[in-house]
Amino acid sequence: MNIRENYEKLEKEILSPYATLSFESKGRVIPEDKCDIRTDFQRDRDRIIHSKSFRRLKHKTQVFIAPEGDHYRTRLTHTLEVSQIARTIARALRLNEDLTEAIALGHDLGHTPFGHTGENVLNEICSKGFEHNEQSLRVVDVLENNKGMNLTYEVRDGILNHCGENTCCTLEGGIVKYADRIAYINHDIDDAIRGNIISNSDIPSEFLNILGHTHSKRINTMITDIINFSIGKDFILMSPEIQSATDKIRQFMFDKVYIGSRAKSDENKARYVVTMLFEHFNKNTGELPEEFKQRLQLDDKECVVCDYIAGMTDIYAVNLFNKLFIPSPWR
Repeated sequence: MNIRENYEKLEKEILSPYATLSFESKGRVIPEDKCDIRTDFQRDRDRIIHSKSFRRLKHKTQVFIAPEGDHYRTRLTHTLEVSQIARTIARALRLNEDLTEAIALGHDLGHTPFGHTGENVLNEICSKGFEHNEQSLRVVDVLENNKGMNLTYEVRDGILNHCGENTCCTLEGGIVKYADRIAYINHDIDDAIRGNIISNSDIPSEFLNILGHTHSKRINTMITDIINFSIGKDFILMSPEIQSATDKIRQFMFDKVYIGSRAKSDENKARYVVTMLFEHFNKNTGELPEEFKQRLQLDDKECVVCDYIAGMTDIYAVNLFNKLFIPSPWR
């Protein structure tokens, strides 16, 4: 019995009856030989961490577009916070921590430059629409290294269904869905206070009295509530009281930060950059990088242009825009 097989045996012995066991995975689209050391979910996690699309997250907007300062969240630090929260919940519930971590690390790989602003623009101008969760799945299935990562069914399902009204097929995916919301609500409050968009006193006391008056206490309240409400059950849920307070503080963030605040002061500029890049490459596909030119033989033009733009970092998009549309000094 090798190391992987020993670990799979240990999963069966110690994890909850509701956990997703790695040796029971529905497998990969392209069958592969098993690793002697790592389970399938551990291999998926490692593939995501070592991918180019994961590294690019460090230069993609979370909420603040082009912030000045070293401490504002990026899409990468958001992903790491989601992973930490999700793993804490999974461990407490004796669910599969490796599967949970893989989903968490991969859930935003398809996010655009300039955060949800870039996503909204591509959704408006691309005839087939654009959703970052669907693009994240496309990254791991097709785009990374021009062949995809060949991840397991359970990780792919969790990535696709981590947001909106979608339902994951595993409890581990359900954990990531909650962890994503817990992370962004709380770190966006922290960043908005740091950026003088809001102050702690602006947050209605009715929410703070329930969830906590500090960043760490609010996160702890939400995590602890999910654990206590879901332990030993075949679902992942918050209690009605904490869920209601969480929904209301999220709405507060939409009203005060996510829409129309100074945090979004450059939103129109970002929209213009994405729109111009899309229009340019839609008309000039010969200027696409070689790997995307090759994809034109497999996918329609709009889809390939969306793939290219969605994969850009904020810095790359701005520099490319300047190169294409801003006159250079005469030499």
